[in-house]
Amino acid sequence: MKKDFYEILGISKNATPEEIKKAYRKKAIEFHPDKNPGNKEAEEKFKEAAEAYEVLSDANKKAKYDQYGHQAFDGGGFGGGQHMNMDDIFSQFGDIFGGAFGGGGFSGFGGGGGGQRRVKGSNLRIKVKLTLEEIANGVEKKVKVKRKVQAKGVTYRTCPTCNGSGQIMKIANTILGRMQTATTCHTCSGSGQILDQKPAGADAQGMLLEDDTVSIKIPAGVVDGMQLKVANKGNEAPGSNSIPGDLIVAIEEIEHEFLKREGENLHYDLYISVAEAALGASKDIETVSGKVRIKLEEGIQSGKILRLKGKGIPSLNSYGNGDLLVHVNVWTPKTLNKEQKQFFEKMLTDENFIPKPEKSDKSFFEKVKDMFS
Repeated sequence: MKKDFYEILGISKNATPEEIKKAYRKKAIEFHPDKNPGNKEAEEKFKEAAEAYEVLSDANKKAKYDQYGHQAFDGGGFGGGQHMNMDDIFSQFGDIFGGAFGGGGFSGFGGGGGGQRRVKGSNLRIKVKLTLEEIANGVEKKVKVKRKVQAKGVTYRTCPTCNGSGQIMKIANTILGRMQTATTCHTCSGSGQILDQKPAGADAQGMLLEDDTVSIKIPAGVVDGMQLKVANKGNEAPGSNSIPGDLIVAIEEIEHEFLKREGENLHYDLYISVAEAALGASKDIETVSGKVRIKLEEGIQSGKILRLKGKGIPSLNSYGNGDLLVHVNVWTPKTLNKEQKQFFEKMLTDENFIPKPEKSDKSFFEKVKDMFS
């Protein structure tokens, strides 16, 4: 089982953004690969801290994590930072360290202080609409995106301003002594490289905008508003040592014509006639896996809820399926012909038509209470 993000950073759920940042910096310095060469345990703790910080430092991700826990990001290999590699961490969070490691901050995995910095391309964001059936069964979607890629034949050379480090070091004398600070190189924008040869049609950074088809495997059980991550399918970045950004996929659930979703459970309103309620009937019910036939007993009451086990939405954490709740509604005709009126007038005083609710027949409020308990 994955560790709690707050526990990893040693903070409370009420921690401020500054406290979260401070806690991450402390953990990452403690377990940084340059301080723990060859220590696999320290490397894993370093990655855990980066994953926790990536989620808790983002207000939207933090809100989802507080509500759903790890399952908000664990759908089919997408989500938060659990699949970050060292280059992801260095490129995204290197500036949080300033001069903590020999003046270069983060420079790349195992790079120590003066190595060339790896720059990550920007993320792309798209929205994918899914039917309830697709959400229930999982689906693979192919989408077209426009993403920046390096033009064929482009070459880069080491930035002469920062000598490939991507940073400019400044030393200032203060009352506390000599202080060293690092700022992003203004010439190469932190990549450590500048354009050498630019192919025809490329922009000033040697990039082209191209159409790309991306295959997205969406796991069963996702919820509306959830975001999935497809690694390395965002924009590429300039430079021979760069890595692509990610494709962020926002899920939008298409409203079903008959079924209403409530978490992992589904609700279906079944309308039957007075005659069907009195005599009993067999009815076809719409589910996310096709139609099923159910049998209604004689004398079924309006408001009765029938539970079809396992006919709901699968759990993202593979805890099984929710249920389908069928709400029985007896439809009363609004107009009657003469013969029908005469029949019901006779039944007004018929002993069998006088309501006699049993103790086992729950009231509307009791049924609502049961649904939410």
